[in-house]
Amino acid sequence: MLETGFPMPDIALEDTAGKAVRLADYRGTENVLLYFMRSTGCPVCNGHVKDLAGRAADLAAAKVRVLVAVPEGRAEAGAWRKKRALPFQVVTGRRGTPHEAVGLVKKVFGALQQSGSLLIDRDGVIRHAHAATMPVNGYDKKGIAKAVDDLLRVR
Repeated sequence: MLETGFPMPDIALEDTAGKAVRLADYRGTENVLLYFMRSTGCPVCNGHVKDLAGRAADLAAAKVRVLVAVPEGRAEAGAWRKKRALPFQVVTGRRGTPHEAVGLVKKVFGALQQSGSLLIDRDGVIRHAHAATMPVNGYDKKGIAKAVDDLLRVR
């Protein structure tokens, strides 16, 4: 997993419509919160996304763009996003999963996809990094809130 304080590499992502998504495109304008779900079928992860959706206005006011990264392909991710009417862009990997690109691997005999989050400031520096093997620990709500507050104090 990538670490706080280091530059975020420009990983290859795409949205559910197949459009390339580059983190570098947000540099200088927006902070980006990448939330990595274990899977779209994970009820715990879906609860975390629901909480993020409830905080969407606050995150937008802090100029934080939320991207929900899923390991499934575009079609499945698009259907999942539409069913939940998410206000966020949902992204998948262009080559492999977005999880692999940041070091979130499958644990427990390769059966359990890690989940987590990265908050990248508009200068491209990671301000929050969190990873977990168990889905209940994959969403660090307090850590994300503190990192967003810190961004607001600095700017």
